[in-house]
Amino acid sequence: MIKVRVAGITRGSVVDGLGVRTVVFFQGCPRHCPGCHNPGTIPFEGGREMPVIELVQEILDTVTPLTKGITFSGGEPLAQPEALLETIKMIKEKKPSLDIWTYTGYTFEEVKHLPVLEMIDVLVDGPFIKEKKDLALAFRGSSNQRLIDVPKTLAAGRVVELQLETE
Repeated sequence: MIKVRVAGITRGSVVDGLGVRTVVFFQGCPRHCPGCHNPGTIPFEGGREMPVIELVQEILDTVTPLTKGITFSGGEPLAQPEALLETIKMIKEKKPSLDIWTYTGYTFEEVKHLPVLEMIDVLVDGPFIKEKKDLALAFRGSSNQRLIDVPKTLAAGRVVELQLETE
């Protein structure tokens, strides 16, 4: 049984991806970016550990007809890649119409080999860089971060950024 360490779950977010979303904050991050938006999620000892199946049930309990998708943030979700993969697989089995966004401090190029990427619709990649902070950017904190359309990227063999109607 795969377990996952989670800091918390937020329902009804509209700032962590397109549409109304449930956001799962994974606990633990090796990056330690100065100015981190969620510093309480950095220690790997924090949060609560639970079986993935319990996390999936908690996530599904938040889903309403208005929910467009699930966002995984942190901490660093890709620090627990097997747990993230199992979580997404179980969600997609029950609710295949939900899209999956994942925030990571790694670049796509650093993590493109991870099998979980095939389950992610949008990857917001790159470390937060305080000197590049830009509050005008949609769904990211610094200008080095990208909104990557993962299915198109994997098909093209090169990074394809998500084009937002507001940009």
